Amino acid sequence: MRLALPLLLAFLAAPAFAGTPVGTALPLHIGGRVVAVSADDPAQGYRHQWPGTYFEARFKGTEVHLRLNDEVNRFNVYVDGQVVNTPSRPGEGDIVLGPFPPGDHTIRAEKLSESFDAAQFTGFFVADPANVLPAPEALPREIEFIGDSYTVGYGNTSSTRTCPGDQVWATTNTQLAFGPLTAKHFGADYRINAISGRGVVRNYNGGDGLHLPQAYPYTVAPQMVETADWRPQIIVIGLGTNDFSTPLHGGEVWTTRDELHSDFEQTYVQFVQTLRAQNPQAFFILTATDQANGEIQSEVKKVLAALRAAGESRIDFLPMNNLSFSGCDWHPSTADDAQVASSLITYIDARPDLWNHNTE
Repeated sequence: MRLALPLLLAFLAAPAFAGTPVGTALPLHIGGRVVAVSADDPAQGYRHQWPGTYFEARFKGTEVHLRLNDEVNRFNVYVDGQVVNTPSRPGEGDIVLGPFPPGDHTIRAEKLSESFDAAQFTGFFVADPANVLPAPEALPREIEFIGDSYTVGYGNTSSTRTCPGDQVWATTNTQLAFGPLTAKHFGADYRINAISGRGVVRNYNGGDGLHLPQAYPYTVAPQMVETADWRPQIIVIGLGTNDFSTPLHGGEVWTTRDELHSDFEQTYVQFVQTLRAQNPQAFFILTATDQANGEIQSEVKKVLAALRAAGESRIDFLPMNNLSFSGCDWHPSTADDAQVASSLITYIDARPDLWNHNTE
């Protein structure tokens, strides 16, 4: 029996765990940073931690299994561009997807949530090896976004700024943040390397934890595994909000704001220079909001000036002004994300050569 589409989507809305997992893994195209569970057996899947990660595959036939081992994340699962499942902290097992019309299909799972624990995406599986199709090809355009909660999309779908309990996690949708919106507009693969609350040298309100430049090298903590084929033509960095949005407290390493400024500028410059050594083809766009009485933008502009004085030419600054901050805890909303994405799209559209640099 074939269900009409509304009934089919309702049928697929909640995970249904299979009693007997099927065993033929589909080849994957992966967006984001992952670590293979087994270098010798791709069917064991991948561990992931950064937000915005996505997995794509192609198959023939009427049914496919999504296999996860994940207690911490939310996903949207698409088949042929339509949402067919929304796993939320699904645990370990197979989610059976189907029935679909006979023929060729594309499946894509997009991670929506932010979590500080790693999880496992085991893969997409079909029962009949004859239904395996090659993975979607990597896209020629690649763009990377580095930042904090604003880049994550922290609480961006919330209808209120007050978000107790699990509401921040439940209303965070990285795929609706400005990074994926921008990337999808240009038909580009993307990576989101962002952690809420982290700064360049100072986390929010002086909090503990690695600063973003310290955390960046880790693919899945404590592992540093990189793919040699990731060569983004554009890298967008949005940092500084957590460094400057709260006053200094006793016991911090800086006794004055000027000391904090100096440390921020030097460390940010070094971070971009490290990224430049790894990505000689990339164009950098530094962003900042007009919060904190302009202190954040002022400091990021000083970083830009220092980098240019040191010989960096493929770099610019783009402000993120006049946002409503109506998401959780005064964070950008999806409307704000769309506004920032529009600014980025306008900037990049005016410079189409940014996509043309050699990515070898």
